[in-house]
Amino acid sequence: MKKSFNETLSRVEGRDLIIERVFNAPRELVFKAFSDSTHLANWWGPKGWTTTNYRMELFPEGVWHYCMRSTDGHESWGKSTYKEIVEPERIVYIDAFSDKDENTIANMPEMMITLSFKEYDGKTNLICRTQFESEDELNKIMEMGVVAGLTESWDCLEIHLEAAKED
Repeated sequence: MKKSFNETLSRVEGRDLIIERVFNAPRELVFKAFSDSTHLANWWGPKGWTTTNYRMELFPEGVWHYCMRSTDGHESWGKSTYKEIVEPERIVYIDAFSDKDENTIANMPEMMITLSFKEYDGKTNLICRTQFESEDELNKIMEMGVVAGLTESWDCLEIHLEAAKED
């Protein structure tokens, strides 16, 4: 499959959602954008949202606890537990909706996310595979607009990577 720069592709395979995009940046930099708290806070979230990382422990069983805030004051808290980190190839973590005290929100899906960073003609092909407990949970998240939200977030990542390459 020919991958074009700046196009986010998505598909569903059973209870997995796969989203991928080619970034015009070296793999090490794209990996760092996901693994360094300062980088992550500069781009994570859809347009118009800011992210504050309250805890980021990049090691197996380490926790990333963060809050995204919209310009109108809406908050969305998340808590992730890292399962595997293979620099600069892969990050695997369990992602959940949480509150400010790191308690996961009942009745909201937990997701196993695998980020794969692949070299691609001097660029990086980022593949995000999100596995859900059931197709119903996947559908719930799809109805919340996860593909559009992640596409916007990755648009912000693209801008961040261009600025980071100039530094």
